[in-house]
Amino acid sequence: MAPSIPSRFVDTPAVRKRFGERVDRLGPRFYDGDPLADRAVESLSSLSHAARNALVERVLRQGADKVTDAPEPLRALVRACERVPFWVDFAHAERGGRAFLRSGLIGGLVLGTYSLTVSYCSPAGNKPLVLSGRLEQDTPRRLAETSRYVQLVAQPGSMRPGGEGWVSTVKVRLVHAMVRRMALASPKWNLHAWGAPINQPDMCGTGLLFSWIVLDGLDKLGFAIEGDERDALLHLWRYVSWLQGVDEDLLWSSEREAREFWELLGLTQAPPDADSRMLVNALLASGRTGARTDDERKRAERMLPVSYALSRFFLGDALADALELPRTRFERALPALRPLSAATKLIARAVPSLPVGTPELGARYWKMVVEQGLRGTPADFAMPERLAGR
Repeated sequence: MAPSIPSRFVDTPAVRKRFGERVDRLGPRFYDGDPLADRAVESLSSLSHAARNALVERVLRQGADKVTDAPEPLRALVRACERVPFWVDFAHAERGGRAFLRSGLIGGLVLGTYSLTVSYCSPAGNKPLVLSGRLEQDTPRRLAETSRYVQLVAQPGSMRPGGEGWVSTVKVRLVHAMVRRMALASPKWNLHAWGAPINQPDMCGTGLLFSWIVLDGLDKLGFAIEGDERDALLHLWRYVSWLQGVDEDLLWSSEREAREFWELLGLTQAPPDADSRMLVNALLASGRTGARTDDERKRAERMLPVSYALSRFFLGDALADALELPRTRFERALPALRPLSAATKLIARAVPSLPVGTPELGARYWKMVVEQGLRGTPADFAMPERLAGR
């Protein structure tokens, strides 16, 4: 029998003083998965890889009640996702998507050197990815798929039921459920230490990576999203997280709640481990490993010290040292980015007709990033056949 709280959960007097009884309520949630999606994946287990993903595609495109030959657990999951919660405001969420697109390259740097790097710092949270072997073996491709997903989520109308972002989000939920199923069946999974694979707090934390951490990173670089747009971006990813299976009681309803939940997650996890260091270094060096030509490789080599410097800037020296990120001379140049980013916003406001700091410019940036990363092979967000192991 598993203990009531996995050993990954760091409980200290300082945490209890800060968060009180919420600490007791959070600990057991690391054993909670996503029963609706888990049952859907179980119902598909007898199908081949191709048949399973084709059926999922058909149900998502045609609707749960129109594909009557699909297993009822899959139809129940899709039916639940088709029901839009009362609190969802699509117009507000789309304002958040536009605000993110406007950040363009700066937003891309925040995602690559802050959101994703800090996600790998959790030694228990990174274990499903390590067990899959996916990032270590094919980092550029996985990053391109992540870019494609973020791009889809931010598109106007994309998150309504049947939209491309909505379809991709439900597929991602099924990917997580399949990885959870396979990880739990693996003798390498330590349930007592790590809790459930891709559990409820970790899934909520993923939503915060693309919302609260993005806001924090843009603030630090001087390209702050302000006022109602901040709430709009958080609202967008609150809905995305709900679609991905996060329980409503773990979802944030304000920036304060988002910030405090992220702080609680950070204070109750152990320091980065060897897997954290492997994943982060694979991430930051992905431009070099994915280079197709000598020119691309040389550009990536020049960019790598900048990526190290940015990650140190965002994460702080304590985490960066734990990840063994090297120090570079570019750290001294980072303060100049803040006024440059702020100037980009001022120019966009003063001359709206210029393609600077606008959603249109940002959309072109993400289109370029996705096309270069995917290299003509679409991101289908299909459930995996197996875990690679180690």
